[in-house]
This record gives sequence, C-alpha cells and structure tokens, in this order.
Amino acid sequence: MLERALGEVSYEASAAALVGVVLNDDDREFIERCCIEVGTRVAAGSQLLGLEGLCLGHTARWFGRLSERAVALAKALALPPQ
Repeated sequence: MLERALGEVSYEASAAALVGVVLNDDDREFIERCCIEVGTRVAAGSQLLGLEGLCLGHTARWFGRLSERAVALAKALALPPQ
C-alpha cells in the first residue's frame, strides 16, 4: 500500500499510507523500513519529510528505541535545508 501511495501524485494518499502504517502496525522494524523508504525516496523539500520525522518520533516513543539507521535519518531530517 505504501509503495502504491508513493507512486501517487497526491500528498494525501502518501501521508495517509505512512501514518496508517505507523499507527496500526506493531512491528517496529517494519515501521522503520517504511519510514526509511519514504525518507530516502521523496524529493528534498517534500512535505512528507516533515511527516516522516513525526512518524519516527512516534515510533521511538511507542517502542522506546529506533535502529541506528532510523536515528540517522531522523537526525538528517532535523538539519536545516542546505
């Protein structure tokens, strides 16, 4: 579903798919893979990147940790645009 949503032009479809995964799945590794997929595929400046950071923060709060790769992505998202 996330793959299909990323192919959509609509921000809303992609955002709904990402948030749906984060809020409804109980597999931290799967959620992180989805977040990393979005974070590495969308264009710089995309609104999805802000949502991505929020989703990673929710995942960290819910599960109490993130993988090193997810933490690196979260840190990269927190940097000001170059």
